Amino acid sequence: MEIQPFFSRTLDPDNMPLERMAASTTLTEDQKVAGVSRHFEAIMLRQFLTEAYKPVLNPKGEENNSVNDIYKDMMVEHLADSISKSGKFGLAKSFQTQMVHPKKAAADSDPTPAPIE
Repeated sequence: MEIQPFFSRTLDPDNMPLERMAASTTLTEDQKVAGVSRHFEAIMLRQFLTEAYKPVLNPKGEENNSVNDIYKDMMVEHLADSISKSGKFGLAKSFQTQMVHPKKAAADSDPTPAPIE
């Protein structure tokens, strides 16, 4: 039986709060962009799922109470995070490509003029 260490030396941007991710000196810029993209995808998915589940989670005749609301919020949050972490939805990958691509294109084209001889 393999026992996983409680504290691991590798940092996983998917399980790191955004504040720690931004301040981290051990993560590369690409890892930070990927983590932020995944977090943003999860936020978008929460919004979509909340709206999509309204007819399912709020049936007529059921009284709304805080316990049900908390359970519904937790369920939607967990589902959105699971979908986002799986990478199957693809929105995070698209965000990441859009954020990294302009930076690489700017680096490829050197805007400094050639010296005049």
